Amino acid sequence: MSDHINTALVIGGGVAGPVTAMALQQAGIEATVYEAYDGTAEGVGAALGLAPNGLAALDAIGAGDLVRGLGDPMKSIVLQSWNGRQLAEIGNPGTLEPTRLVMRSDLYQALYGEACARGIRIEHGKRLVGVQEGRDAVTAQFADGTTATGELLVGADGIRSTVRNLIDPAAPQPRYAGLQGFGSVSTLAGAVPDTGGKMFMTFGKRAFFGLQVVGGNAVWFVNLPHPEPLTPAEAVAYGAERWLKVLAEACAEDRTPALELIRHTDPAELLITGPMENMPLLPHWSRGRMVLVGDSAHAPSSSSGQGASLAIESSVELARCARDLPLDEALARYEALRRPRVERIIKHTERTNSNKAAGPVGRVLRDALMPIGMKLMNPEKFSAHLHHRIDWAAPAA
Repeated sequence: MSDHINTALVIGGGVAGPVTAMALQQAGIEATVYEAYDGTAEGVGAALGLAPNGLAALDAIGAGDLVRGLGDPMKSIVLQSWNGRQLAEIGNPGTLEPTRLVMRSDLYQALYGEACARGIRIEHGKRLVGVQEGRDAVTAQFADGTTATGELLVGADGIRSTVRNLIDPAAPQPRYAGLQGFGSVSTLAGAVPDTGGKMFMTFGKRAFFGLQVVGGNAVWFVNLPHPEPLTPAEAVAYGAERWLKVLAEACAEDRTPALELIRHTDPAELLITGPMENMPLLPHWSRGRMVLVGDSAHAPSSSSGQGASLAIESSVELARCARDLPLDEALARYEALRRPRVERIIKHTERTNSNKAAGPVGRVLRDALMPIGMKLMNPEKFSAHLHHRIDWAAPAA
């Protein structure tokens, strides 16, 4: 496996898949994307934050400006207690552009369309079920009986990755963070005051609530502590109408707009995003001619605000390494560049999730200590992860 590669199979057509294919194409490697679902994912998913580091990674493949026009800037995050007391305000350093709040569906459509415009083939209805590895190539086997062969197979197939299990059948599974996710976009004119480009996040008595008013619409989410993990399908099966009642009860005592927004949400408009999960540290990111990117390798929970940005970074960095190094060296270099960074962010996110699910005693301690801790913290150190840049022109070696 000492040769440079010319062709790649990208498994998964979400956010990381098209970005990986575009980055590989820019590196001179022909890539085809294979998506398990028959159709596209328009309208699927809630809002997410695309951080400055993620936008910079898209700039490396000429797609940053495409995404900047999609969302609204998030000038800062204001942390509050249940009674409206401000605990902290976290803003991007003045040297960085703001994080952008975008709907996942909008981001997906933009990246999908750009990949197609660049001549990248995306095939649907291709659910991976197995692989055959050879000395010079790897063949993907799909549930419909078809196959595809390339010199590299990239798993961009999300937190429940099939490729991850093929690389390492003993790989750990996603770890539940103790929270279920919900959200919606309310068009209630004047129902809540304008947030001035800020995201307000509230540690409620029984749930965590986030809100930003964008274009007159209230984009909101709730992280609800739940003792047992529910799969996305189980959470949906419980029913949006029943969940809205649960959410209203959980937010009833908090001095936020949550209760009013929940009460005026049509059940058909409630986004049930399912369990919030992290990926435990994986012993192996690659094997032979197979490698992982994005959530399949390093999914932080949504509390990080970095899931999409880290996935985009890894896609670009993998392509840079594959451009400059023989395959075995490229995969080792890619992991060495990415693993310390993503594991550090995942570890920080686990602490954030603990704060969201704090009990009565933990809540009091958190609300008392957080303002002190934030005042003592060096703002530049706190935002250091946002400054990360990939120098596409620099040799990966």
